[in-house]
Amino acid sequence: MAGLLQGEVLLPEQIADLLGLEGALGAAVGALIGAFVVGNVMLAFTGVAGPWAKRKITAAFTDRIAVNRIGPFGLFIIVADSVRLLSKELIIPDGADRPSYDLAPLILPASAMLGFAVIPMGSLGPFNIQLADPEAGLALVFAFASIASISLVMGGYASNNKYSLMGGLRAVAQNIAYEIPLVVTAMSVVVFTGSLQMSTIVAEQSTTLISIAGVSIPAWFAFVNPFAFVLFLVANMAEIGRNPFDIPEAPTEIVAGYQTEYSSVYFVLFYLGEFLHVFLGGAIMATIFLGGPAGPVLPGFVWFVIKIWAFFLFTQWARSALPRVRIDQLIEIGWKGMLVLSFANLVLTAIIVGVIA
Repeated sequence: MAGLLQGEVLLPEQIADLLGLEGALGAAVGALIGAFVVGNVMLAFTGVAGPWAKRKITAAFTDRIAVNRIGPFGLFIIVADSVRLLSKELIIPDGADRPSYDLAPLILPASAMLGFAVIPMGSLGPFNIQLADPEAGLALVFAFASIASISLVMGGYASNNKYSLMGGLRAVAQNIAYEIPLVVTAMSVVVFTGSLQMSTIVAEQSTTLISIAGVSIPAWFAFVNPFAFVLFLVANMAEIGRNPFDIPEAPTEIVAGYQTEYSSVYFVLFYLGEFLHVFLGGAIMATIFLGGPAGPVLPGFVWFVIKIWAFFLFTQWARSALPRVRIDQLIEIGWKGMLVLSFANLVLTAIIVGVIA
């Protein structure tokens, strides 16, 4: 299987060696260039996913015609939408709390970009696409992703709009209700691996779980513990605000929630942040349940990209196929259902691992 193995040299170090730089200067330059490359790749994915892929996939599911007039396959709609949105007037509502109002759209995409810093994305040629591999990597990625809640409540509060405020509070209530089951379910993987380090989690999934008729099934935690995988998938969908859990910003619910008073580049930043978090959610799921960048024949980075885009495709299928739940149902599912099941899964996993060990 092609992938990033534990102990391999990280991308910033490889860049510093390539440039012939050493010490603190080499570390700083390597980190900056590596972050620039990874960040732009993820921004490119988001640029394709938001204006174009989302529309084409939804149209395919609902038997409609999507963007097809501007450029081949309608791809130039990405440029057209970017120019259209960025050229709109930036309207600041009266009475807005300017520091919070201005910072909220920046925090949302920044929190997602920080999360990608510790994700092992596999190899591409001689390069291993991972910026950092701290021992508490899994805890860090959840901590970075949770910063998004601050952005949502800031945007709702600072807009001086009671509907935006209510949308922000709903968003935070949803994030809290599902973030706890998300983290607790991920802890069941930590029980198996005994480590929070992302490379270790990926390495533990590189073995063969079982061979059937000559076909080897890898020891991905999605196969080892499919119940935890399903729990994490549901909680992940709620955490990133995708159907059927998109209540805080749904057009039918309190006029698009916390971003009602945002326009022009600020709206673009919120929109960008949402899709970055979709890809971050897919990256976390791929890393801890689907073997990370592991896969046959193709380079590890290619498999990583395939897996996060597969998760994006799943979110778009859910958007077209699943009805939206009410806010009271959403909170009840989180606190009375997901929370109980996640702790039950953690206890059962601990017992099984204890018996086997």
